[in-house]
Amino acid sequence: MNKPNPVENIDISEDFIDELSVDILKSLLQDHTKSKAKGYSAIFWATDNYKTKGPGFSYFDEIKPESITRKNGKVIQPRVVKERAVQIKRSRDMAEVFTPAWVCNAQNNLVDNVWFGREGVFNNEMVSSEGVHSWVAEEAKIEFPKGKSWKDYVLSARLEITCGEAPYIVSRYDAASGMSIPIKQRIGLLDRKLRVVGENTTDELEWFEWAEKAYKSTYGYEWQGDNLLLAREALLMTLVDYHKAKFCKKVSKYKEIPLDILNNFAVIISWNFWQMDGLKGVIPCSCEAKKESSFDLFSGETINKVVCEGCEKNDIKKHNGIYCKIMDWNAGKKIKFIEVMK
Repeated sequence: MNKPNPVENIDISEDFIDELSVDILKSLLQDHTKSKAKGYSAIFWATDNYKTKGPGFSYFDEIKPESITRKNGKVIQPRVVKERAVQIKRSRDMAEVFTPAWVCNAQNNLVDNVWFGREGVFNNEMVSSEGVHSWVAEEAKIEFPKGKSWKDYVLSARLEITCGEAPYIVSRYDAASGMSIPIKQRIGLLDRKLRVVGENTTDELEWFEWAEKAYKSTYGYEWQGDNLLLAREALLMTLVDYHKAKFCKKVSKYKEIPLDILNNFAVIISWNFWQMDGLKGVIPCSCEAKKESSFDLFSGETINKVVCEGCEKNDIKKHNGIYCKIMDWNAGKKIKFIEVMK
């Protein structure tokens, strides 16, 4: 394949999104599980990496638009841009490791090999004589196996667990190296769906319809709020990238996506990519310490024990924390994520 091109800054500017539409930035920051009880509620930092910036940047503080724009400078950055010491600390504290794009591609290919019943559907993996891994994209229109259509592929559910910046879902850049990836060579699970949508739709209305279905069937969750925002931003900008690739060639001047449509996708993304402790199915650190008292017959003492039954028994169904909710788009209702796991 052509090697990804380096760019000076792979980061998406929160200032740019805020100036474009504060509603879109708020949508990308929203936590729908907490919002039900509190009105609008945002995802929280869930890391102490920013606490030196002062009030509003501690572990349990919500990420507010004014905290990450303008006067505060560039606050949230991709892992590869962060200082080395911060990278090491996050890897140590939260096991944060971002997978190289070629590994994401290889594993995503395994998923598609099963779905299509053949190999080399979207690209072919390569290894140079020096041991450098890469790939070359299939240029021909994707063909579908008997009994399956392109619509079936778009609607098939995909989930990236502990998604970080979501490198398995969208691949605007290599999360490990920071190298940008040309749109024709992208390898994310959503990238593949959007490629299929682009190859099989003609007008813009149909494209948006099936792009929306692609987003509604693609999911991910993450513990740390800054990573989650980066993932959500990458998904939104990926929509813009593929829309340009599809329609920029057919008109003399590219017509940008209307803000109401862009915000609709931002809302979908905020539902489908959410903040969660993946081992418990609850908002991180939301399990409460509740006292249980028991009387010891031998010592004559009352023993107070602090416990969350789910945490104590490692039972995902018995936590007293706030269980995360996602949207069942087909039924049009909110459901607990752990209900999907049944």
